[in-house]
Amino acid sequence: MAAARPGDVGQPRRAASRHALRDGDRAAPHGAHLRRGQRADARRRGVTAGPFEGDWDHIVVGAGSAGCVLANRLSDDPKRRVLLLEAGGEARHPYLHVPAGFLKTFRDPRFNWNFSTEPGPGVDGRSIHTPRGRVLGGSSAINGHLWVRGSARDFDDWAQAGCRGWSFTDVLPHFRAIEDYRNDAYRAAGGPQHVSDIPQTHPIVAAFLDGAAELGLARNPDYNGARQEGAFTYQRTIRNGARFSAASAFLAPARGRANLRVVTGATVLRIETAQGRATGITFERDGRTLTARAGGDILLAAGAIGTPHLLQVSGLGPAALSQALGVAVVADNPGVGENLQDHYAMRVVHRVTRPVTLNEQARPPRLWWEMARWLVARKGMLAFSPAHAGAFARSRETLEEPDLQFVFTPASYAEEGVTGRLQDTPGMTIGVWQCRPESRGFVRARSADPRQAPAIQPNYLMAEEDRAAAVAGLRLSRRLLGTGALAPWSAEETAPGPQKESEDDLLAYARARGSTVYHLCGTCRMGGDDAPLAPDLRLRGIAGLRVADASVMPRIVSANTNATTMMIAEKAAALVRGGA
Repeated sequence: MAAARPGDVGQPRRAASRHALRDGDRAAPHGAHLRRGQRADARRRGVTAGPFEGDWDHIVVGAGSAGCVLANRLSDDPKRRVLLLEAGGEARHPYLHVPAGFLKTFRDPRFNWNFSTEPGPGVDGRSIHTPRGRVLGGSSAINGHLWVRGSARDFDDWAQAGCRGWSFTDVLPHFRAIEDYRNDAYRAAGGPQHVSDIPQTHPIVAAFLDGAAELGLARNPDYNGARQEGAFTYQRTIRNGARFSAASAFLAPARGRANLRVVTGATVLRIETAQGRATGITFERDGRTLTARAGGDILLAAGAIGTPHLLQVSGLGPAALSQALGVAVVADNPGVGENLQDHYAMRVVHRVTRPVTLNEQARPPRLWWEMARWLVARKGMLAFSPAHAGAFARSRETLEEPDLQFVFTPASYAEEGVTGRLQDTPGMTIGVWQCRPESRGFVRARSADPRQAPAIQPNYLMAEEDRAAAVAGLRLSRRLLGTGALAPWSAEETAPGPQKESEDDLLAYARARGSTVYHLCGTCRMGGDDAPLAPDLRLRGIAGLRVADASVMPRIVSANTNATTMMIAEKAAALVRGGA
């Protein structure tokens, strides 16, 4: 481990250190010699203007969905000094607050890591764009807002696979603790994360729900409640017409605490270790290399790509990979970076008979009116999540639970995938993906330089079961868009196109046009002795280091992953503090 330097963010604690931390909503710069304007600028940028003294009790790497929860819950104890490191910046841009701004952040490097997968043999050799949040709030600041927990069976399967303490009964209190929705046996009100229902139902969305009922998919009033199956309008992380990310819900209320410091623009370089223990984090900020020290647990919350990559370049992943990279092996964890899972979606698109879809609302002059509505009242098209309605359904009656998830929107897109640039003509789209894919991939460092993006290979559609589910999902999507209730709205199918009918045709379409739904997980799974993490989220082979993000999932949930990621962080904070 490198010796402490004058620029280190965390040298041995001195008696005056706690008093030196007070400075509004962040720990104070230890640079009283600076002029007032310089100190104010340092506060705005979230970084010390000079060295300051004192070790941290905890360092959290990554201020995404998980990191914001961890920072809030751990710093709630005034005796714990918490440092939160984030590579991105503050979430100030309007795109990060207007719900419809999601489409604008899709490839914007100011807020997005913009990863790409390796060319995939199951997807016609394509490399697929893979957005990940790079801003306070992480992917919760750029995602599609949907709040979906998964089924009870998902978590019971985790427990059966060796993750004791992670059954549905075990995790339900943590889901309820983070949520502000409504009070019943499954849900809760009063938590930090606000969840809302869609405020009004578009007439095409109402027709979709009626059509789903024609096919036996009854309206489900709460798919996050007693049962998952059925059709519904989506619950969203939107509050009063604006995005309510993990940074809004958890980090903003905590930033006034004297024992929490948030450092943005911090590119983490490696985990420091000594005598079998993780002791600190070295990171780069404004051209300076700094090392923060931790006396208690360091918590990695950099996500399913960032967390395994950091472990690998720190010598805490597979020994063979470390050696190939020229990185000293600290602990051999062969499973770090393996077990990558994601939801792979296809879409079916219809042209709509009347100009009443979001496609028309998103073009001037109507767009100007919608912008004014949002600015004045936080209402209108810009206040909606991209997906309005959806369903969980079984591809065949013999299944015990749904194996397909659907998203429906009164809009259509010109680019590949479920979202992208809106088409010029009226349209409606249904996207579908398999709930629990069997294909497994990996995340692997390409070099010892942590700044170089790792190789990401999800291996989409490599499992036979996944290919069969893709075809079944497309067929059921066609049935959902072909109901009597939607007939007055539907002009024709434009994708895949009515000429594509055989199993081979539909599978070819899935390979050529499908895309990620941004639910990457599983790359540092918890489980039994063969897993990189113990069920208490400690990395095997090293003390003082836990992982608490989507990478810990042993198996992907049958849902969007944001809610579960936040639950994982909530439970992780309880574990650190000595609870369950």
